Amino acid sequence: MTKLTDREELEIAVKALDSKKAENIRAIKVEDLTILANYFVIAGASSTTQVKALANEVEYQLEQKGIRPKSVEGIQSADWIVLDYVDIIVHVFINESREFYKLEHLWADGESVDISGIITD
Repeated sequence: MTKLTDREELEIAVKALDSKKAENIRAIKVEDLTILANYFVIAGASSTTQVKALANEVEYQLEQKGIRPKSVEGIQSADWIVLDYVDIIVHVFINESREFYKLEHLWADGESVDISGIITD
């Protein structure tokens, strides 16, 4: 199986989130700011059930391409689930937690990635 580029992985994750009606999906290029990852994908949900469904869909879609997360955190509480794919880290928040932690603000020096051609809303 051919290794996907970071951008291809990002697009699969964003499409998966969009397909399950994630709210306010954002992608931030952070590779020049941190060694943690090249991209962060951030999405909101209205309930913990939706947070889990969104994270499960991202995992499922990437696994279909042979890509498994290095780690997954937050499944128990489901307020904030983090899927670490090494080069891409997907953050799925319940809206209240997203507002509290403000990751977009924290990583404001990162480059916003235009995902308007990927999402359907």
